[in-house]
Amino acid sequence: MKKVPYSSAVGSLMYAMVCTRPDIAHFIGVVSRFLSNPGKEHWNAVKWILRYLRGTSKVCLHFGTGKPELVGYTDADMAGNIDSRKYPSGYLMTFAGGAISWQSRL
Repeated sequence: MKKVPYSSAVGSLMYAMVCTRPDIAHFIGVVSRFLSNPGKEHWNAVKWILRYLRGTSKVCLHFGTGKPELVGYTDADMAGNIDSRKYPSGYLMTFAGGAISWQSRL
């Protein structure tokens, strides 16, 4: 795994996520946990994300032509991990139908 550009690939995916692809935020959060010691299964997950992006390259952020309305969505799994009491959560803010802010936490 030393010759695999794992951290570089995850960094590039983070850039894509922050700029234009909020749909991969959860997956990037998962693979970035293993930056210090990635295994083969983590590299396979990164390749899966890259294949997903290639298959959905026509998907893009857009703003509708309707009335300019600010809408927010949020979700959390409060019983996600009983042992550590950590839980995934996230939010999405849209304006005129287009995403303007989003976050996913694990």
